[in-house]
Amino acid sequence: MALLPIICYPDDRLHTVAKPVAAVDARIQTLIADMLETMYDANGVGLAATQVDVHERVIVLDVSEGRDTPLVLINPNLIWTSPQTHLNEEGCLSVPGIFDGVKRHDAIKVEALDRDGQSRVIESDGLLAVCIQHEMDHLLGKVFVEYLSPLKRNRIKTKLLKAQREGRVAKLV
Repeated sequence: MALLPIICYPDDRLHTVAKPVAAVDARIQTLIADMLETMYDANGVGLAATQVDVHERVIVLDVSEGRDTPLVLINPNLIWTSPQTHLNEEGCLSVPGIFDGVKRHDAIKVEALDRDGQSRVIESDGLLAVCIQHEMDHLLGKVFVEYLSPLKRNRIKTKLLKAQREGRVAKLV
């Protein structure tokens, strides 16, 4: 396993739409293991392959208290969303140190392949539902700051570019 560099906003590669995984093979298994190690090392609860510059539809998550219940979603497809939504404070490993409110569906149902390539349907609510929606946005080339006003987005961009120049956060990889 290896730690992968996480792309930081406003890198244009974060806007790349991910392609479906053709086969859950040894390469994808290695990617999953590396993504999980990277996510845990960075203290995240979710990571999309897009964030590590692999533009395939793979997500890893772990919202458990013990950080010992990883969930892998390959080629996820949102098949149902609750009509109820609410504002959740979100952060992102690709937007370090920034947190803001994003409106998400309270409950969702997703169809995806698991880490063994088996099809499954996951029903979720709460933090897991928020995380899945957030990571699925990454696969579509969307970063959570795009839900914010243009003024906030520009301030965040300026702040992160300055932090990168000063070496306080990783430079664009």
